Amino acid sequence: MAESVYKVIELVGTSTTSWEDAARVAIETAAKSLKDLRIAEVSKLDMKVENGKVTAYRTRVKLSFKYLNE
Repeated sequence: MAESVYKVIELVGTSTTSWEDAARVAIETAAKSLKDLRIAEVSKLDMKVENGKVTAYRTRVKLSFKYLNE
């Protein structure tokens, strides 16, 4: 097996629907500019509250991608 190097970044996705949707938004947005995404780990969930009501779900995601050997 060849040696590999991975970078881990932290993203925050938001959604008015759910935490799962917020995570999906973060990953799909990152995939537009990063290649070879590997693992996504949810590290934190929170909500935005306004006037006593939940207005947004936020998911913090640690995402790894492989450095390419070119």
